[in-house]
Amino acid sequence: MKMLTISLGCLGFFCYFLYDYNSVRKIAGWMRSLFAAGSIFLMAATGILFWENRESLFQASADGIWMAGGVFFLCLLVYTLFFALPFETTYVEESKYREAYTEGIYALCRHPGVLWFGGFYLCAAALWKSTEGILFSVTVVMLDVLYVVFQDAYSFPKTFSNYGEYRKSTPFLIPNRGSIARCRNHWRGAGRR
Repeated sequence: MKMLTISLGCLGFFCYFLYDYNSVRKIAGWMRSLFAAGSIFLMAATGILFWENRESLFQASADGIWMAGGVFFLCLLVYTLFFALPFETTYVEESKYREAYTEGIYALCRHPGVLWFGGFYLCAAALWKSTEGILFSVTVVMLDVLYVVFQDAYSFPKTFSNYGEYRKSTPFLIPNRGSIARCRNHWRGAGRR
């Protein structure tokens, strides 16, 4: 099963790369479903690892903390990818002149999902307590970083008309003092509405 989970994770990211490549090159309409397919492969691999390691869950006193951390990071990831962005214009509509969303969580850094994804798989690996789980987690986090490097260098500049400006104003992955302040100010302003 060790190779199955890693293979599924790699296949998931292969789908993500093809999805982004197609978003620029417009090779085939069916390729727009590759993001969903990649997510299914990744969720299947993660589910298999939780099932295979179910007996080791909650065996250590810190497992409750790792579980809470995993749920926290997973919620942040889902929010960042599906609720912080305008869904229709991000995942459904095709437009040559789309603009990158630069507010809220996306003021923090250009790819905040990587931070939450990495946090989730760090917590999951600690819960799985297996070599396979650690290897899988390291592999998918590294693939996620490569994926956003590809997006940042290739697909997003060709997909979003304002991406060059966004790059200048917002850090790639590691938030800085200014980006944290912009993110915080957005939330404070949204709370007053």
